[in-house]
Amino acid sequence: MTLLALLAAIALTIFMIEAQIPSPVPIPGVKLGLANIVTVFTVFVLGPKEGAAVLAVRIFLGAVFAGNFSTILYSGAGGVCAIGVTVALRKILTKKQLWVAGCLGAVAHSVGQMAMAVALTGTVSLAVYLPVMIVISILTGLFTGLCAQFLVNREKLWKIISE
Repeated sequence: MTLLALLAAIALTIFMIEAQIPSPVPIPGVKLGLANIVTVFTVFVLGPKEGAAVLAVRIFLGAVFAGNFSTILYSGAGGVCAIGVTVALRKILTKKQLWVAGCLGAVAHSVGQMAMAVALTGTVSLAVYLPVMIVISILTGLFTGLCAQFLVNREKLWKIISE
């Protein structure tokens, strides 16, 4: 339980810091998603329930601390899709293939967020941004997936932390 709290705190801290960094591209909402490194790590090292718990805490507290409760809907939809894909991939990927979970999880996150945006606004034409979001998601997901893969493959490090 203490380890989960620590991981959730790390993810939340990363999320809050990243929220202060201006977007590198002129597309609203685009960011690296660095907090997802912690989620992917947690799913692959501790398990799906633990990963979902870290994700849920980060989404809820991130919305509370940022003062933007609408992010719960968008991040929640994206997070549920992303963690679903990550959990499914956990059974078939090796420790050297975690980057795939990063890429596909990021794409699923964007699809979930877009679906929520369309559902809330009733504006199907928002989906015109989806191809751009998917390309960006693959690139950012590759980065976060490789970071998670690096951490998961450092067993000595996370075994020391978990003791």
